[in-house]
Amino acid sequence: MPTTTPYLLLLALVAAERIAELVTARRNAVRSLALGAREYGRGHYPAMVALHTALLAGCALEAPYRPFLPALGWTALGLAVAAQGLRWWCVATLGPRWNTRVLVVPGLPLVTGGPYRWLRHPNYVAVVAEGLALPLVHSAWLTATAFTVLNALLLRVRITCEDRALTTCGGTATPAAAAAGGPAIPSTPGVAP
Repeated sequence: MPTTTPYLLLLALVAAERIAELVTARRNAVRSLALGAREYGRGHYPAMVALHTALLAGCALEAPYRPFLPALGWTALGLAVAAQGLRWWCVATLGPRWNTRVLVVPGLPLVTGGPYRWLRHPNYVAVVAEGLALPLVHSAWLTATAFTVLNALLLRVRITCEDRALTTCGGTATPAAAAAGGPAIPSTPGVAP
């Protein structure tokens, strides 16, 4: 069984990053709610948190049974790092509007700068890329496949929810990075897995 210590350290760094995202999201949620934000999609949020947590757990559990394949591993690591860069570009662009929940402050204009200039949901591009790449750093193809399929189903719900929220309020939601993952972290056009 190959050593997975460097990979487990990478997963620990990603988990720490997820905690930083949650701290940022909570702070931004307090601010948005004080401005009269309305929350949408509360029902699917626990599933998102569970899925993103399961991504990290699946990687840690599967990796000891998989080899590190340099060509795949280094390429996947590069993609995972790029996904983190895109995620934090979304966070920086949305500033205090960014959140892992769908929070819409009525009357605020949509954010159209940064990656939102080109993509409506750039944080979800980061989530999809990371969900595929992070497991493949250590050939955890079962985790990569399961997360990708389940995340596609969840993103259909999440993006529909965010688009409806933005249309209903005519404002901007807060990104869910969630993620984005690990406890969850996404994003939207002024709304932030």
